Amino acid sequence: METGATGTSDIAGTPPETEPAWTGLPPGLLKLRRLLLVLWLVPLAAAVGVLLWILAGPAWAAFALLPLAVLLWGWVMLGRNWRSWRYAERADDLLITRGILWHQETIVPYGRMQLVEVTSGPLERKFGLASLQLHTAAAATDATIPGLVPAEAERLRDRLTELGEARSAGL
Repeated sequence: METGATGTSDIAGTPPETEPAWTGLPPGLLKLRRLLLVLWLVPLAAAVGVLLWILAGPAWAAFALLPLAVLLWGWVMLGRNWRSWRYAERADDLLITRGILWHQETIVPYGRMQLVEVTSGPLERKFGLASLQLHTAAAATDATIPGLVPAEAERLRDRLTELGEARSAGL
């Protein structure tokens, strides 16, 4: 005879907590961030190389490789950071988690949401992305989900607004 939890309920008769269904960010955000990294660091490396070549000589121009090393390191770090972002909709709140070295998890109860807005800058629009920002009464608990597909951002905005209104009506 086996002892221990079988997965149906605990001693009090309540069902065990299940892992929420996590949703990651679309790959367009990673492409955008990597493109910005390249657009900043490659011209910087070229300018540093030319200036050092002219002002200090060819041996010093090798220092232009430093921005390229930062580019390679940043390329990998952007990928790791992008993979760390995810969110989950639960029955009473929204979970947002991010970060590798400094892991952050934000839990926003639906009843505490005051404003849910979707924003999209020129580069985000070019890449077909939008950001969702949640505002609560406490400024420290505002949360953002960057790089969503606009249709998903609008769906999430509408759902969170609906759930927020339903939960705050019950307070």
